[in-house]
Amino acid sequence: MWQSIKDKYQKNILSRRAELFGVKNIMAAPKIVKVIINSRVKRGSNIGEEIVVKTLERISGQKPVLTKARQSISNFKIREGMVVGAKVTLRGARALDFLDKFVNVVLPRVRDFSGLSPLGLDGHGNFTIGLPEQMVFPEVANDDMAQTHGLEITVATTAKNNKDGLTLLTELGFPFKKNVTAADKKKKKKKRRDGEREKK
Repeated sequence: MWQSIKDKYQKNILSRRAELFGVKNIMAAPKIVKVIINSRVKRGSNIGEEIVVKTLERISGQKPVLTKARQSISNFKIREGMVVGAKVTLRGARALDFLDKFVNVVLPRVRDFSGLSPLGLDGHGNFTIGLPEQMVFPEVANDDMAQTHGLEITVATTAKNNKDGLTLLTELGFPFKKNVTAADKKKKKKKRRDGEREKK
């Protein structure tokens, strides 16, 4: 049986807060505040909002909220107010329970998994990972493979920078890759720029 994230935080991080983060006050130590799981609805395919909502509800144990387009984008045939996805926000014990399952059960089921990339940190200590399919979650593993869709999971923390965020998540058991090269960083920047051009 693995040690829970809650236990790791209380026993391994708070007692070493000065060493890890340079803070003396317990309340100043970085912590996880929420987990956001979201997925988009694929228009013109068999992945409708009902399937996405069902998936998120089953893996999170909480009812998802539909997300709607803020503006019309003609190139993508999206109109303002159209449902484009769904999301769930987990806090407190629900968030930590989900992360326990994610780190210890789900990630080992990901095909060819070699570790999480620290490039998923956003500069403010929050970490985002994308999964190509939801079937790695045991709750939906036996569903129709023709209805696979991706997920994006964001772990929001109170860390003020990437260094503290990476230290926090690593100490909590997130399996990050050790060696991320400059080439990897360039690829991520290029991918981000290409995505911004598509939105324009």
